[in-house]
Amino acid sequence: MSEKSLIPSTVNPDLQKERNSASFNVEEFATWWHGGAEKLKFKRELENYMFKDMEEDNHLTQYKSHADIYEQAVKQAIDAAKKLRKLQEERNPGGIDIWPELYNSSLLWGAMPAGNPFGVQFVMLVTALKAQGTDEQYADFGKRAANFEICGTYAQTELGHGTFLRGLETRADYDRKTDEFILNSPTLSSYKWWPGGLGHSSNYCIVVAQLFIDNEAKGVEMFFVQVRDEETHMPLPGIDIGEIGKKVGFFGVNNGYLGLKNVRIPRTKMLMRNAKVFSDGTFVKSPASVLTYFTMVSVRCIIARDDAIMLTMAATIATRYSAVRRQSPINPNDPEPQIIDHVTQQLKLFPEIATGVAYRLASDYLMSLFDITSNEIERGEYGRLPEMHALSCILKVLCSYDATEGVERLRLACGGHGYLTSAHLATLYVYATASITYEGENTVLLLQVGRFLMKTWRNAISGKPLSPTTSYLVDIVKNNSVEKWSGTWENMVKHLEFVAANKTRTAFESLTQRLKAGQSEAEAANNTGIELIQAAESHGRAFVCATFLAQVRQLQQKQSSPALQKVMGNLLELYLVNTVLKQMTNILRFVRLSETELRTLQTRLEKALIDLRPDAVAICDGFDYHDRTLSSTLGSYDGNVYERLFEAAKKSPLNQQPVPKAFHEHLKPFMKSNL
Repeated sequence: MSEKSLIPSTVNPDLQKERNSASFNVEEFATWWHGGAEKLKFKRELENYMFKDMEEDNHLTQYKSHADIYEQAVKQAIDAAKKLRKLQEERNPGGIDIWPELYNSSLLWGAMPAGNPFGVQFVMLVTALKAQGTDEQYADFGKRAANFEICGTYAQTELGHGTFLRGLETRADYDRKTDEFILNSPTLSSYKWWPGGLGHSSNYCIVVAQLFIDNEAKGVEMFFVQVRDEETHMPLPGIDIGEIGKKVGFFGVNNGYLGLKNVRIPRTKMLMRNAKVFSDGTFVKSPASVLTYFTMVSVRCIIARDDAIMLTMAATIATRYSAVRRQSPINPNDPEPQIIDHVTQQLKLFPEIATGVAYRLASDYLMSLFDITSNEIERGEYGRLPEMHALSCILKVLCSYDATEGVERLRLACGGHGYLTSAHLATLYVYATASITYEGENTVLLLQVGRFLMKTWRNAISGKPLSPTTSYLVDIVKNNSVEKWSGTWENMVKHLEFVAANKTRTAFESLTQRLKAGQSEAEAANNTGIELIQAAESHGRAFVCATFLAQVRQLQQKQSSPALQKVMGNLLELYLVNTVLKQMTNILRFVRLSETELRTLQTRLEKALIDLRPDAVAICDGFDYHDRTLSSTLGSYDGNVYERLFEAAKKSPLNQQPVPKAFHEHLKPFMKSNL
């Protein structure tokens, strides 16, 4: 018989007090945040349906062995798939809006605490088969992956090469005699390394390899390869496959390695929607080289959104804890206050809430732009691709960096308790920090955006039209000045764009000087690298601020309450002022601000914290994270922190016996030997 729970059925009174004092309707915020009342209703029903029979605390996963965690991950992933399939049939038979559309959704993170070993199958493999394969190919083997008749992954990264795709070493040589490709991993460094689910959870994969015809390199292409038998799951001849070992997070995702030795596949298993190889060996290259990498663009959009979610999850945990935790009287004779009343604590919490909101809105905008770009590509229009690629790169970079730093700041804001795995902040941190290097290492992506800005600057000075998100460069080319500082929201965004434009200009001037001095394009770009990544970051931060401002202005024009508009305005105010203060070194390089104007910004920062103080808990409630999703002893909705911490400790495997074996086997004999 299990012990009675220590956790009260009531809400912590300090947390309830915060909710009672909110200036806006939380349900209205949640409805807006989740895209409408119907979507919010469905989200809650989905969570209750997915989590209802889950009894074990998610944090107990951390105590299991590596092998047991993998077994749990597969079981929970398949259980989730079964539930989604059933719900799809009940709600919308024949549709895909629930299964498999939601299989990798953040709404299901709580159902798969060890990670989803089949996530890459739907986020990347199926997406790539649909986008890069012909309609006939998708009908032949793409649908099998989409229906989960087979399991697969997307194998691009190698042991020796990651973001630099042209450096990939895996070969696919065309054999005219047999109408086949022969795939090989010619070196150890050419082994595929890192794909999620590749270790033991895939029997097929897309292999990204260098295409050779008559020993002539044709560039990087995608090939659909069977790696394990469908019945026995044994590796096929020529396949060397396994898991890469334990990581600091994503324990159950089963990241793997793959080596190929003379593996033959039919010519029709090269994905040929864009580039093509005919039976006589004729090669037709893709109409736009970036189309090969378009799958990565979609994944980066998803990464940006997921990082924003992780940051708002961490902010929810830390904010709720800060409303419950009491410590250090502000006035010596007063009772200990909630630590959220300390201004220094507010500075740790509230900017991260605002940053999470900013990135969620920016990633939503990016996803809508991706859909538009996808439709244009289907019509043979590729003009928007460079802008889409640059935006996906820079948002992935900024979201992953800021989410990682933000989650860690929030963990530290919870003191020692934040160090416990049951707080879930460490798990969020290792998930966020992983996104800095996967699907494009951040420095490389910044350099790509920097090169995009150099091309754009050349177009601007030549009078050519610019993409919408770089149109601000035109004003700097025509007249390198900015309107006088007034400190309005629009004015601050203008100044951030002015800084970004001038960082682009100075990087271009440095690049040009190096070219005139005789350096090659590659040498000049390498030596201008610092300025290129600085220009890219400034461009990205200006874009996020402009998007946040546009969304708040849009909200003000809709039928939303003045209270909701005000709290969103408060979040925008904090985000813009905090961003401007953090970018002040760059701003003062190009703009003159008086001492009074600088002091005013500091005053505005402090006032923004005061304005958000009554609403901080309610905003986090508005994100509407289920307790199972948060999986945190510090951040549960009821705020019963100490009871949850103690109950979690009692469940530790070491506490299931009063005396551990180690006492009798090692400790006691050693102490007795000293007598």
